[in-house]
Amino acid sequence: MSRYVSFRDFDWLLLLFVLIICGLGVMEIRSATTHTKFAGAHVKQMEWVFAGVGMMFAMSLINYQALLERIHWFYIAAVGSLMGVLIFGQKYLGARRWIKMPGGNHFQPSEWVKLILILAVAKYFSEMHQRDLSWSDFMKAGAIVGVPMLMVLAQPDLGTALTYLPIALMGLFLGGLHWKQAAIVLLLGALCMPLAWHHLKDYQKARLTSFLQPDADPQGSGYQVTQSLIAVGSGGLWGGSGSQVHGAFLPVPQTDFIFAAFSEEHGFVGALVVLLLYFIVLMRLTQNAQTAPDRAGTFIVMGVVAVLSFHILVNVGMVVGFMPVTGIPLPLMSYGGSSVLFMFLALGLVMNVRMRRFVN
Repeated sequence: MSRYVSFRDFDWLLLLFVLIICGLGVMEIRSATTHTKFAGAHVKQMEWVFAGVGMMFAMSLINYQALLERIHWFYIAAVGSLMGVLIFGQKYLGARRWIKMPGGNHFQPSEWVKLILILAVAKYFSEMHQRDLSWSDFMKAGAIVGVPMLMVLAQPDLGTALTYLPIALMGLFLGGLHWKQAAIVLLLGALCMPLAWHHLKDYQKARLTSFLQPDADPQGSGYQVTQSLIAVGSGGLWGGSGSQVHGAFLPVPQTDFIFAAFSEEHGFVGALVVLLLYFIVLMRLTQNAQTAPDRAGTFIVMGVVAVLSFHILVNVGMVVGFMPVTGIPLPLMSYGGSSVLFMFLALGLVMNVRMRRFVN
């Protein structure tokens, strides 16, 4: 491919909708953290958004084919960084997920590993040349995603580890997964669930079950879900006073439960607007996948779609009591540098593919 591309082919409309979502997130973070020890977090969030936009433009200029050719080195670096977390990572609330950087900032490698997995899965399936998906292909793709996933589970970080699954599933689906293979895998997964359950920590088990009956322990394992439901319900149609948020009843309203905080202050209409914005972004991304210049480009963009969709589905589902509390942030809105920067880098990959759709 030619290295000469033009920003005329950049998806400016997609960027506009993304920045609107980020703006709503910054607005809600400011509201949720006023008069708390996190006051001023919205300023830091804006800095991350600006840095993310710059990284997105930089990523769009690097030919994605060159990245795919070097993916094996990136994958080794990803595994090495996760190993570094397990050895040298900062321990917080019983988990090692971050590496302390100069200046007091913390870096979460498990976020950027998603980017590497998107490229690795795209590279693997793009080289199959549309042949039938064999069990060997299935196992190799599973290993590509499974190795870092197990390392993240060991931190332990169940939420982030689960976000790796949609990358593998999207690759398998687009790679030609047969319904018989899917049925067998689902059956094996169901049989392995008791074993996986046995290895979970007690607090992880509580998170995975408390959402079913939050009233059973409203002051304990069901507290987060209960307060989130109260916040969403009190928002009404147009929004309320935000008593759950400003009364410090809703836990971490600027991160995992930012959608609940936004729903309380802006009501059903505000929540619907946010979901509509996400829907437009997902449709725009899917359109870019359809116009990708090659098979690898399609897999890259759809990998981003898979991760973004999973984050939205699980986070919003968690907020309204349909999903367990797993600590998965709402993309582009939740406070957090690692999450914001990953999302913009992923969008940079999408722009990378789009800008080369007419390049021979």
